[in-house]
Amino acid sequence: MSVPDYMQCAEDHQTLLVVVQPVGIVSEENFFRIYKRICSVSQLSMRDSQRALFIRYRHHYPPENNEWGDFQTHRKVVGLITITDCFSAKDWPQTFEKFHVQKEIYGSTLYDSRLFVFGLQGEVAEQPRPDVAFYPSYEDCDSVEKCIEDFIESLFIVLESKRLDRATDKSGDKIPLLCVPFEKKDFVGLDTDSRHYKKRCQGRMRKHVGDLCLQAGMLQDSLVHYHMSVELLRSVNDFLWLGAALEGLCSASVIYHYPGGTGGKTGARRLQGSSSCCDIDQGLWVGTGPSRWTHGYLSGHPNSAVQTLMDVLVASLLGRNRFTAPRNSALTTNGINPDTSAEIGRAKNCLSPEDIIDKYKEAISYYSKYKNAGVIELEACVKAVRVLAIQKRSMEASEFLQNAVYINLRQLSEEEKIQRYSILSELYELIGFHRKSAFFKRVAAMQCVAPSISEPGWRACYKLLLETLPGYSLSLDPKDFNKGTHRGWAAVQMRLLHELVYASRRMGNPALSVRHLSFLLQTMLDFLSDQEKKDVTQSLENYTSKCPGTMELLTLPDGLMLPPVPFTKLPIVKILVGLDPHLPLQYTAKNKDPSHEVIMKIRCGNRSQQVPIRLTLISANPGPGASSAVLEDKAVWTSVIWLTQPHRKNV
Repeated sequence: MSVPDYMQCAEDHQTLLVVVQPVGIVSEENFFRIYKRICSVSQLSMRDSQRALFIRYRHHYPPENNEWGDFQTHRKVVGLITITDCFSAKDWPQTFEKFHVQKEIYGSTLYDSRLFVFGLQGEVAEQPRPDVAFYPSYEDCDSVEKCIEDFIESLFIVLESKRLDRATDKSGDKIPLLCVPFEKKDFVGLDTDSRHYKKRCQGRMRKHVGDLCLQAGMLQDSLVHYHMSVELLRSVNDFLWLGAALEGLCSASVIYHYPGGTGGKTGARRLQGSSSCCDIDQGLWVGTGPSRWTHGYLSGHPNSAVQTLMDVLVASLLGRNRFTAPRNSALTTNGINPDTSAEIGRAKNCLSPEDIIDKYKEAISYYSKYKNAGVIELEACVKAVRVLAIQKRSMEASEFLQNAVYINLRQLSEEEKIQRYSILSELYELIGFHRKSAFFKRVAAMQCVAPSISEPGWRACYKLLLETLPGYSLSLDPKDFNKGTHRGWAAVQMRLLHELVYASRRMGNPALSVRHLSFLLQTMLDFLSDQEKKDVTQSLENYTSKCPGTMELLTLPDGLMLPPVPFTKLPIVKILVGLDPHLPLQYTAKNKDPSHEVIMKIRCGNRSQQVPIRLTLISANPGPGASSAVLEDKAVWTSVIWLTQPHRKNV
């Protein structure tokens, strides 16, 4: 598996994965309109049952990740929903063929599938089909949610049949060995009759049944299976699958302790307890007709699984369960005991919040032994961080994140690097490490304009850079810098402001460049060296020659407003000479404040020049002290900047 899912959280282990994709040419607007409605049905309580099914929808899922479905069943694509446009009966055969081609991509793991056809009316649309739903248009499709509910119920039927089929395997000691893709070549020629091999098979199957129980809403049963799997796998040093069993145990315990979820999802999830076989089976029997069973069989799950489930249903209706093992029997001949009622409900089966983190650490240490399990290790770190964030254990969470940073994956594309750094930034923000979060977001911003990208995303870069400002204690409002002591690292802040200037220039917005450069000069003047002052003033002169600065608010496309930057620290006036006494005072038309026209004598090399500059006088001291003044006439701003350059002196 090569593509990590950075949005994974512990409660995803109890979900069924359904992929929703377009077939043919479907507009993005129409597709996501239906996709959002489909995603609204993410939880469904089974009729006449105390269990619920949780669905995780994805509109894109790499087929290579699907190959790890036996290792962790929540990675397996069990449902496929396709959306297509078809306006003519002549196009219908070709459309239906495309649907079957799409199914073949995930065909080995699919429980069921659906095709939503929009626009087709007439005789073809009136023919009843179990896996196709016809709608006249995207506006006239009120039954989409009801169709999804029926689809989820069919997934539950197949899931339950597979769970019972695995838990009641009648093949004696010949339990199939579940493998991940890179293991298959390593087990060629092994002695399948050895005790070590049989324990390995039993332990892996136990873990697999625990996954199925968790997905089927049987939380306590899954805990029992995970515990027994850990014992079996630890005895044969099957470290990769031992790590998976420990992670499954952690996930089930997290679901129990934190029913509201750890992934930021709203709405508390109802605790799912273990139900008796009779309740479960009666719930499956009600509302399921023969056509549903037939469709489930045609979807590809084995006939033995269906027969097993139907046998249990009949037995439950007769008031007995033929698969109940003797009370003194811990395991059947194949090592899988379907009756775990004696152990269900024991407090020791569920890990404590502290033990959850310890088991996560142990599982990650086992994953790290396998270079092909880097994605699994990375996702386990992310899940542990989300749990620690709820527990408010930030320092331990930072250790998991630091480990995630150094996990070596395959050569990532630029888009994948941007996603990875952005998620790391969000996770650091989640645990309160704001400056570390800003660092990774800034790295993501620079990745948007990497040299290897043919079309650099300067707008995305600029947006991400703006989001880093709070982490570096930086605000774009000059008033925040007049409140006392400077906050943050000035060197880093100046670097960030320079990057904002450059990004805004590459975006083709010189007004933004002038505003950011003016802000840099005003707020960071005390931290700039003489050479840096010279460089900044020259850059500002170049920018303002093309786009003069204004004192108006600048509004960005995302609604952010940049306030104007008044230069209260510039110009630096060292000698102030007043007008002759007989000349009258002048008043500005703007604010009627008295003004003086000051004559400044400037020496440049061997030349001296008198420059008249209109200043609004704030305070004047005719003695040797300096005077403060604010520039009134924008036309002579270049002269004032020229005065502040260190290689020129005022006389």
